[in-house]
Formats: sequence, C-alpha cells, structure tokens
Amino acid sequence: MLLPLLSGMAYDDVLAQRIHDLLDGVEGVTSRKMFGGLGFMVHGHMAVAAGSGGALMVRADPDDAASWLAEGVEPMEMNGREMQGWLLVAPEVLDSDADLRVWVDRGVAHVATLPAKQS
Repeated sequence: MLLPLLSGMAYDDVLAQRIHDLLDGVEGVTSRKMFGGLGFMVHGHMAVAAGSGGALMVRADPDDAASWLAEGVEPMEMNGREMQGWLLVAPEVLDSDADLRVWVDRGVAHVATLPAKQS
C-alpha cells in the first residue's frame, strides 16, 4: 500500500512547492490545508493534493483512472473505502518535474470539465 494521505504527519512541503510552481499562472487556482494534506483547487474543485511522505492525490475521470493504475499508482482509499475518481501516486513516481506535471495536468484537466463552484 502507498503512503496514506491521512497519516499523522504534515504534508510534504517540497512536493507542495513543486505543485505550486507547476500551477503558477493557472487561472482559478487556490490551495487549502485539508485531510492532513495541502489541496490545490481550480475554480473550487480539488485537482491534486500534496500528502505526507511525498504522496500525491490526483482527481481523475473514473473512466480514465483505471487505465492509469500501475506500480506506484493505486486507487485512493479513505477510511478503508475506495474513493471513485481519485488516485494516490507514490513519491517514486514523481521524481522529475516532468513526471509530476503529467499527474498535475491530469487532475487539472479533469476538474476543468466540471462547472465552477459558487463562492
């Protein structure tokens, strides 16, 4: 099992900064501490989150998510229940900024298909 996003440790600051740098200039991006991680929202929808130990939580179209499962990428679980449309990506999958960009772009692309949330 991958490192859980909900461990008692704080989110990974280095990963959070890398995500922030990739999202710099993207319209509608905000961040918020939640569930022991730092979530990055686009127009109010969480696209990705930096978890503890360098794990990344990614929002994905459920139809695409199954095809992206691989070593180091698994369905996100919370309280023992699989979260439909969410993936947990292990730190070793995110070594380079190009690798991280793939996953951040997937989360951002999916939430871009959702209607903006009202403030």
